[in-house]
Formats: sequence, C-alpha cells, structure tokens
Amino acid sequence: MLTPRSIERAGPTGEDVRAYPPSYYAATAPMAFAGTALDQDVQADACIIGGGYTGLGAALRLAEAGRSVVLLESGPVGWGASGRNGGQVHLGWNKDQHWLARHLGSDGAREMWAMARHARDHLDRLIAHDPDGCDFRAGLIHADHKPGLVAQTHAEVRFLQEAYGHGALTPLGRDDIRALVGSQAYHGGSLDMAGGHLHPLKLALAMARAARAAGAVIHPHSRCTGIAPDGPPGTAQAWRVTTPGGTVRAGQVLVATGGYATGLVPEVDAHVLPINNFIATTAPLGPERAAALIAGGQAVSDSRFVVYYFRITPDHRLLFGGGERYSWRLPADIAAFVRPHMLRVFPQLADVAIDHAWGGTLSITPHRLPHAAQVMPGLWSLSGFSGLGVVLAPWLGGEIGATMAGLPAPALDLVRRLPTPRFPGGTLLRWPTMAAAMTFFALRDRL
Repeated sequence: MLTPRSIERAGPTGEDVRAYPPSYYAATAPMAFAGTALDQDVQADACIIGGGYTGLGAALRLAEAGRSVVLLESGPVGWGASGRNGGQVHLGWNKDQHWLARHLGSDGAREMWAMARHARDHLDRLIAHDPDGCDFRAGLIHADHKPGLVAQTHAEVRFLQEAYGHGALTPLGRDDIRALVGSQAYHGGSLDMAGGHLHPLKLALAMARAARAAGAVIHPHSRCTGIAPDGPPGTAQAWRVTTPGGTVRAGQVLVATGGYATGLVPEVDAHVLPINNFIATTAPLGPERAAALIAGGQAVSDSRFVVYYFRITPDHRLLFGGGERYSWRLPADIAAFVRPHMLRVFPQLADVAIDHAWGGTLSITPHRLPHAAQVMPGLWSLSGFSGLGVVLAPWLGGEIGATMAGLPAPALDLVRRLPTPRFPGGTLLRWPTMAAAMTFFALRDRL
C-alpha cells in the first residue's frame, strides 16, 4: 500500500522554492501568476501535484470538462523544468518512426505521428493565451557534429517527406548549415519549420491563467508532503493529499512533478530518473552579431548524446544549453560551467559576458519516451519527457486529464503501450549506472 512520504526539499538540487531561479526567463516574464498557498482542508474531483506543463495541461482539461480540480505546486507556477528549459519546440518523439513501427506496428507508428501533430497544434492554441505569443519563432535546425551522421539524417528527411508528407522538413548540407549557423562545428543536418522556439515560462504562466479561467483552483507554495488512500477498506478508492497548510481529498490524483519530488511515488522512480541540465545567456550581442551566429533566428539542437542546444532571444542574446554533470547539486558557478561548451561551438564569443546562468532538473526514461502509469486506482503519474516536454507535456497532460474526467483518451492508451523499462540497478543504483553510461557517451561525443 502507498504510504505518505515527506518530501524534505523541493527537488534533487535542494533549491529555494520561494522564488524563481535567476534565469533569463524569470527576468523577462512580465506577467506573474498570483496565488495563495493552501491553508485549509478541501475536496475536489481531482488533485494535481505539480504546476508545470503536465499538471497545468491536466488541470485545464479537467476544468474544461466541468470537474472540480485543485492543483498544488511547491514553488511559484512553472518553477521547475517547465519554466527554465531551453524553449525548443520539436515535432515528434525521441524515437524515430522506424523504431516506433518495430515496437507498435506500422499503424501504431502512424498513430504516434498523428499524435505528435495534434500535440504541436495544441501548443499553438496554448501560445495564443499569451499576449506576446510566448515569443514563439519558427524553425528548428538539427545539426550533425560528425560528418558520418549527415547521410543518415538526410535519409530520415526523405523518409518523413515521402512516407508522412512532412514537407516542412528539409535537408541541410555542409554549406547550407554553415550559412545558417556561424560555426565550423557542424557538417550538415536538417531544418524543420514545424519546430521552433519560445519563452517557456511565459507558456507556463499562460497555461495557468487559462486553467484558472476555466475553473481550476491553483495553489502555489503548497508542497505535497504525502499521498495516502482515504476512506475505510472496501469503499470506493479516494485519496488524501497533504501539504503543510491543508489537505485535499479527491477521487483522482495526478503526480506531475517531473524530476522533482523523487520518492513521492516510489513505484515510478525505477522508470524515471532526474538529471540536471544547464543554460546560460550572453549579454546582448546586437542584431548584426546575433545574426552572424544564427542567420535565420532558428533554434539549433545538435547530434551529441549530451546535446548542445541554442538560439537567439528577442533581445539578441545567445541562449546556450549544454554540459553534463552527474550530481544532485548544481555547480557553484554555472556560467563558468557552461562557457567552455559554448566556446566549443562559438569561439568568437570569448570576449562576451554571460548575464544569466541557471540549472534545472528534468526527468528521463531509459528509452527517452514518456512514462504514463496508473499506479493504483485513481492515482496517476506522467513524467519522463526527456527534453521534449514543451510540445508533448501540455498535450499529454490534457489527455490524462481527460482520462481522469472519465472521457475517452485513446492517445493516452497508445502512450501507455510504449516500452518504458526500469533503469538498470533499480531505484538505488539507477543514478550511478546512468552516470557511468552518460559519461561514456559524452566521451564518445568528443571523439
């Protein structure tokens, strides 16, 4: 039986949850989301734990379906990965269509592609809730950092064009990519105009406002300290969710904490691993120097296993993410940690100051596919977006919200068929096992 567990800190990093981390996003998101901590005992049809894309997507869908829903977030809305990620908009999954066909059959693979398109269209509808359109800009470049990878990328482009009609995707040769990206580090790749980049915290805040307008009750600064069955044995299953200030009793509960609050649902921990990632933004470069780095203003994500990703912000800074670290704690000097990785791609920025640097925790699964589970009747978990949460998490959160509301959600049924095995070593050894594996792949990236 699931027993209450105390979560002693907001997440693996031990960060202060009273305010956003000192990120570029926190400095440029003008519309804060006001809310008060839970300070009483309440009842609802559903309780959502986690105020990121997944939880907000579920809360919005439940409220739109006329269900009473209470959302609890340990910090401000969007405090975790949803408010501090790279902001890249991808179309698709972390496994290609060939892999999906082998595991789900050709019909299943096509359904997964259709789901990815639905998720992408859904993102556009969410972006429309923000007065700035979440600073969205179209275009995502995949950049191959080794010459031998280019032919494989081009073959995949042809396949998606011919088999799936994905005309927004085009191949890039060496001259093409170097005309778009001012770096000698890349040898080819692809450009997907269905992808792009946005301001992730503005998206989270827009989703929170939409969910509240639909009727959801959102309590920031309300850390979940435990989940337990509620009611005498033999009765219909209900749940009691506790916080320092109050309790929520609900028939349905969704744990949507991503890489934070490890230990809240131990049954899920072996499938989902929190890892830390790091981002920095330079001082403003000016329009000309910024365009010399990325000529068309697209986002870039490269082929490294420990991926580098970067883009130009609306105020002409380079936002750069990269670097691996296998510790629960963030580096003391994140700017100094990220800078060498940035200079590997753009050595011409050696004279440029870094104005913002921050880290965060995301959740990954062994196959880098989302892990959706009904742990017990009425108790759900959804996490493990493995870097593709900007598009997939809001939509799949909505799908699990539909399921909690008793509505059909065939897409969620298909996602639950995806293989999400346990990490080798189980809950206790998964971290050192993954750290050793990622160290190996990071070394391979450099060869």
